[in-house]
Amino acid sequence: MIEQLNQALFLLINATPQSPEWLIKFAIFIAKDLINIVPLLIAILWLWGERKQMTAQRMMIIKTAIALILCMSLSWIIGHLFPHDRPFVSGFGYNFLHHAPDDSYPSDHGTVIYTFSLAFLAWHRVWSGLVLFALACAIAWSRVYLGVHWPLDMLGGLLVGLCACLLSQMVWNLSGEQIYARLHQAYRFCFAPFIRKGWVRD
Repeated sequence: MIEQLNQALFLLINATPQSPEWLIKFAIFIAKDLINIVPLLIAILWLWGERKQMTAQRMMIIKTAIALILCMSLSWIIGHLFPHDRPFVSGFGYNFLHHAPDDSYPSDHGTVIYTFSLAFLAWHRVWSGLVLFALACAIAWSRVYLGVHWPLDMLGGLLVGLCACLLSQMVWNLSGEQIYARLHQAYRFCFAPFIRKGWVRD
């Protein structure tokens, strides 16, 4: 029943040879390049910002990084416990994006971007989290539209992301201050010349 629903939703979303070429190209951009916002925002929020906000920003980034490590670990475990072929491997629908024929559930792209957006919703600002969540939904749509994932792969990524954020908060409650102190010390040592020049925040 679930698999039939999964296939039906896929066929509703998946592009066909008759789909507009511009929309397929736009979906490829979203599917391949939009995920780069994750490392970009992590770097920006760690290195720059209002001085009084830097500690809170960096704590949020550390919790987000922990959540990302946990989500990818959970995704790897689930993928090996419950292997599922990608649509094009099964000969289902149409494929417009080159991809290795590895397991599809849950989506790595979906897991990362949903975890990232949920982290911003929980630990940063609601408006930024909502914007990132909208981007996550766009990435999820694009990868189904292009035929490299099933809709339930994306739902799985969302659920894994939620679990990872909850686990990250638990880790933070146990040893967050120690983690922050050590990482901040390492940062000050490695970036000392740039901090002295005022190029990045202390």
